[in-house]
Amino acid sequence: MDADIIIKWGFIGCGEVTEKKSGPAFSLLSGSKIEAVMSRNKEKARSYAERHGIPKWYTDAQELVDDPDVNAVYIATPPSSHATFAIMAMKAGKPVYVEKPLAVSYEECGRINRVSRQTGVPCFVAYYRRYLPYFLKVKELLQQGVIGKVLNVQIRFAVPPRDLDYNSHELPWRVQRDIAGGGYFYDLAPHQLDLLQELFGPITKAQGYCTNREGLYDTEDTVSACFQFFDGTPGSGSWCFVAHESAKTDRIEIIGDKGQICFSVYTYEPIALHTERGREEIVVPNPAHVQLPLIRNVVEHLQKKSICTCDSVSATPANWVMDKILGKL
Repeated sequence: MDADIIIKWGFIGCGEVTEKKSGPAFSLLSGSKIEAVMSRNKEKARSYAERHGIPKWYTDAQELVDDPDVNAVYIATPPSSHATFAIMAMKAGKPVYVEKPLAVSYEECGRINRVSRQTGVPCFVAYYRRYLPYFLKVKELLQQGVIGKVLNVQIRFAVPPRDLDYNSHELPWRVQRDIAGGGYFYDLAPHQLDLLQELFGPITKAQGYCTNREGLYDTEDTVSACFQFFDGTPGSGSWCFVAHESAKTDRIEIIGDKGQICFSVYTYEPIALHTERGREEIVVPNPAHVQLPLIRNVVEHLQKKSICTCDSVSATPANWVMDKILGKL
């Protein structure tokens, strides 16, 4: 592909994430359009196509991949089908942009990477926080040495159960291990762990302690972990998905020998900078469609205008760390 090529996307899956976070961005970018959408639910596929002005809709993923007018595929399904659809598209010679986490296990990530390498077809992953202005500001502060040498990194995350978590007869797919790879930890921790590895390099050691404290579902609802980056920097994390409302927390603390940076990953609270000057708050707005900066980079990569490094190889370490923490490796 080159700069004159229009990237014509086919969506496999059209759930909530595509409505605002990602979907509109594909049409807002120059040289990019949505050609087709697929859902196993016929009415859902038809409705999505009609509402968003998409020319074609399918109920079969292979038919979408085989559509000659589709030259790139966005996979927005639960993780259990990511490997199947990504490999299907790459073997058809069509680049892939897949939602996170890349797959339900580190092993499946390896399968995707092998096919991408063998076919020469790229697979990109939606770790869009790497590209958001909010987190780029955190990266800038670290590079400027505002808090000096980084000594320790801490993740703290706690949320109350969702209403659907109490419905034992129809639990959300995110707490079904065979579909999601784990519980809410496997759904939410990837963004945190990928972002930290973007800032500090690969995590090379990790272990965790997982438990189910409330028994609402079979997968873990509380996780504690410790890990270490390649340069020796230690880190820790705690995640609780059955906390009381008053305990809600979304926070990463980066502790240095000259100060501290605190920020959130999901709520985008003002970045708090603690130094000898005292506490400062930094407000950094993000675009309305949060995946737009990354999708722009993916489109420009396919048009040979730039290089996007947010690929399946760079996304795989997040799965490795999670599998180590959960005792899957």
